[in-house]
Amino acid sequence: MTAALFGVERSAKGARWIGRAVDDRLALALSQRHALPEIVARVLAARGIGLDDAPAFLNPTLRALLPDPSVLRDMDRAAERIARAVTGGEGIAVFGDYDVDGATSTALMVRYLRAVGVEPQIHIPDRIAEGYGPNAQALEKLRAGGAGLVVTVDCGTTAFDALEGAAASGLDVVVIDHHTAEPRLPKVSAVVNPNRLDQDPGLGQLAACGVTFLALVALNRVLRQAGVFANRKEPDLLAMLDLVALGTICDVVPLTGLNRALVGQGLKVMAQRRNTGLAALADVARVTETVDAYHAGYILGPRINAGGRIGRADLGARLLATEDKAEAARIAALLDEHNVDRKTVEAEVMAAAIAQVEAPKTGMADAGPVILVAGEGWHPGVVGIVAGRLRERYGRPSCVVGFEGGIGKASGRSVPGVDLGAAVIAARQAGLLLTGGGHRMAAGFSVRQERIAELRAYLTEHVDGQVAAQPGEPMVPLVELDGTLVVEAATVELAETLSRLGPYGAGNAEPRFALPRVRVVAASVVGSGGHVACTLVGPDGGRLRAIAFRCADQPVGQALLRRDALLHVAGTLRIDRWNGNARVQLFIDDVAPLWAENA
Repeated sequence: MTAALFGVERSAKGARWIGRAVDDRLALALSQRHALPEIVARVLAARGIGLDDAPAFLNPTLRALLPDPSVLRDMDRAAERIARAVTGGEGIAVFGDYDVDGATSTALMVRYLRAVGVEPQIHIPDRIAEGYGPNAQALEKLRAGGAGLVVTVDCGTTAFDALEGAAASGLDVVVIDHHTAEPRLPKVSAVVNPNRLDQDPGLGQLAACGVTFLALVALNRVLRQAGVFANRKEPDLLAMLDLVALGTICDVVPLTGLNRALVGQGLKVMAQRRNTGLAALADVARVTETVDAYHAGYILGPRINAGGRIGRADLGARLLATEDKAEAARIAALLDEHNVDRKTVEAEVMAAAIAQVEAPKTGMADAGPVILVAGEGWHPGVVGIVAGRLRERYGRPSCVVGFEGGIGKASGRSVPGVDLGAAVIAARQAGLLLTGGGHRMAAGFSVRQERIAELRAYLTEHVDGQVAAQPGEPMVPLVELDGTLVVEAATVELAETLSRLGPYGAGNAEPRFALPRVRVVAASVVGSGGHVACTLVGPDGGRLRAIAFRCADQPVGQALLRRDALLHVAGTLRIDRWNGNARVQLFIDDVAPLWAENA
């Protein structure tokens, strides 16, 4: 087992700190061959980037990485069917999903169709009333509204009954999706999905917006060959990459390979504020600096999601598709309000969930490997967020169930070492759930209220079995560190140098550093979310501004708020730009108090 860095076996978050393994010879070779700063070369080496791979990683281009869309099964059929509808004046509808990936995918398709002279119908299902994916009633409404073709984006791969019923009524359907497929596919005009079981591997990590972009490349080629652009300006596909970047980041797919190129180029487009809706949303969110992956994932994305969670499901897609500045400003303001409402609802559910977990005698804070909380009327739009917060707070797989009419809709989030999706699927197969599925780190299910105690016992037993079958302590979280810094070395110049390794996200973690033996001064709680802002002072007197999010009532925040606290601190460097000035700031992930046993 790798030795714990600074001897930190249990931090304030209960984590073990370890240094990322670095091949020193590779790091030196990377630095010398590609003229890279030592710290950049070491971070690349720690991520397994080889000598020949470094140029493409540091400067990913679509020219090098974008495949011919025809490598995806049914892509040519999909492009030809949509093109036939465009050139034949046939009614087209776009059926999307209520999350950011669904909203961006919908907006991409709608913007393109409008650019070639088609005004499509748009339908985003209501999370509560309709649920995820195509349904018969909505498809019939689109057909009655004049659609002869429905293009589903970010959904449809397993909507067998609804789509085959639509086909029987004379409505053609093209599915553009990325979700896990089954051996059977719906009988429709085309199913484009890199995760089809009969699809050659290589593009399975694309978000739906990435698959939609490839579909537009294919469609554009067919329309060009048909002479459609002889008297019409060809749509600028590259100008739509801001939407691809936003959806890819928010769907938390790995930012490697093609995804990295799409996001890198898309963020450059986003910085130009060419999308009317995105510009309006950035304005209401008070984003004044150049938008990066952080702003997309943590500031813009949640506001788009808020429409599907709390408000009207189609607001995000309509915002991103509009060219009308007044409409964009109105929708952006409404989404901002919904986001405030979402935070209020989330806080209420979170408080009730914590009360259940920490209730004397009946609580789960110190018992069992799984947290399962449930409440009457808990909004299904926030149970996933709350599950993630509980997972962060207690370091265990957490499931949150909201009941209405005796039926609970639930979402769960897991920790490394526990396959929550497998546990949920097993519970469904055992007859404890109405529906259920997921993957290692996340799951969703529905359950009857009277089965909740049985379900808790079943999940506990299943997860206990998983943990017992693994060596060591699989549920102890690891904080992986790219190195150590003294406070004086945390500079704007270093942060700018590290930015060459972005965009950061899933599959390309932002470099995290440990600052040993720093003293905390001027710590205070800021904002409505319980953030803790402070100044860190190094042994030699250097000072660094820092902030830790949503932690004032948790061990990390309590350690920072302790007067003159002496700590090891782990976090990432960010540049704070304000009024033309740039300052470096540390975003704190974890701390290890030096008055604890691991001092």
